[in-house]
Amino acid sequence: MGCGPSVDRYFLVENSLRASDFKQADTIIQQAENEYGTKSHVLYGMDRGMTLQLAGDYRLSNEVLEQAEEEVDRLYTRTVRTETFAFMTNDTALPYEGEPYEQVMINVLKALNYASLNQWQDALVEARRIDHRLNVLADRTKDKAAYRDDGFARYLSGILYESTGDVNNAFIAYRNAYETFNSTRGWSRTGVPGQLRADLLRTADALQLSQELREYQRLFPDTTWKSVQAQQQLAQVVVISYNGRAPHKEDQFLDLPISLDALQLVLLNRGFSQSNHQQNRAADSILYGLNGRVVRVALPRIVPQKTQVPVDTINLFSDGGTPVTVRTELAQSVTALADKALSERIAGITVKALARAALKFSLAEGATRGAQQAAGKDAGPWVALAVGLLTKGLAVSSEESDKRSWRTLPDEIHLARAWVPPGEYRLQGTALSGSPAGSLPGASGRTFSIRAGETAIVIQRVIQ
Repeated sequence: MGCGPSVDRYFLVENSLRASDFKQADTIIQQAENEYGTKSHVLYGMDRGMTLQLAGDYRLSNEVLEQAEEEVDRLYTRTVRTETFAFMTNDTALPYEGEPYEQVMINVLKALNYASLNQWQDALVEARRIDHRLNVLADRTKDKAAYRDDGFARYLSGILYESTGDVNNAFIAYRNAYETFNSTRGWSRTGVPGQLRADLLRTADALQLSQELREYQRLFPDTTWKSVQAQQQLAQVVVISYNGRAPHKEDQFLDLPISLDALQLVLLNRGFSQSNHQQNRAADSILYGLNGRVVRVALPRIVPQKTQVPVDTINLFSDGGTPVTVRTELAQSVTALADKALSERIAGITVKALARAALKFSLAEGATRGAQQAAGKDAGPWVALAVGLLTKGLAVSSEESDKRSWRTLPDEIHLARAWVPPGEYRLQGTALSGSPAGSLPGASGRTFSIRAGETAIVIQRVIQ
């Protein structure tokens, strides 16, 4: 089935995530592989890569994500036949290669997986891939206001570099992240995380970058920070919290009448409709097919699913030690990225949809007239009615926008960093409202030991 994700599938996945049954969520995705179809291999890989990560199977998650990334690279070249068929039907006939931000997120998840496995050099390979992908995107995208860089991906890269002792590359990544957060805050709905300010001060000081340090001290006069030397005997805990549900897309139909009686029919029927119910679409195809003078255009629109958890509180309990409390900060709004991606493409989508609708109508008109002439004077009107119903009804019913997107992503990604004394810790997470945060291997209830200089990655999923 290549017509886009099943609503039931994601409904079941979200129920499993809400119950913290991450293995069941992964099983649902795995069993639905055939439903994704041959045109959505990348989407399947992205969805399953996320559920496998949440289930704690980081190695298999990376295998699946690696396959998705290879498919993305392969899809840069498409066949003319595929493009032509999609133009004649709808864009779901095209292979899904993901939005640019989704492609970056593939490498982000892989980096987190490697870090969770303590395979830090492999995590740095993903950090370099993130840098390369974003640099290529910036070269390709001339519009400065478009999505051409990613503050969260840059910030995570900096954390990975610093965790392996590469302070120089960490500072460069932090600086790039800071500049990106600042330049995109108008549409990304994400400000500069407070922790990033401290990271810039600390790494500039460690590299003895006097001019940069003075500038950041001027920009962040109220930021407190510790030097690299002061943190050498401590361990680091990095919390990544996936909060809420990713937005999804739905059709909005624009029915364009090309005669006065068709205009009256459209106004009586529904006019500009956002309904995607199959029974309504079937009725419309018959109604408009009989009239023969209505052209339908389908455009996608984003449906947000905002999280109710603006902040997570993570408590780190150690035997005999003072509990450490950490609050996460917003580091990425996936919904804002989805909005931006669609807004950048909607003009092209609309032009293509209008041209496709016009071509389908012309072909249907030609087929109807040809059939009427071939049937002769007596049978012609009836044959024309039947052929028109079939061809023009099919033109209406086949119109559908491409609603595919990476639905297992969250609405927001939150981040926190804490430097703690070495030892054994138990984690407990709560939402700002006081309700329990999602738990999984690596979040609430987990105990782990961490030594000086080491970094522990904690990933949690909160469906609220």
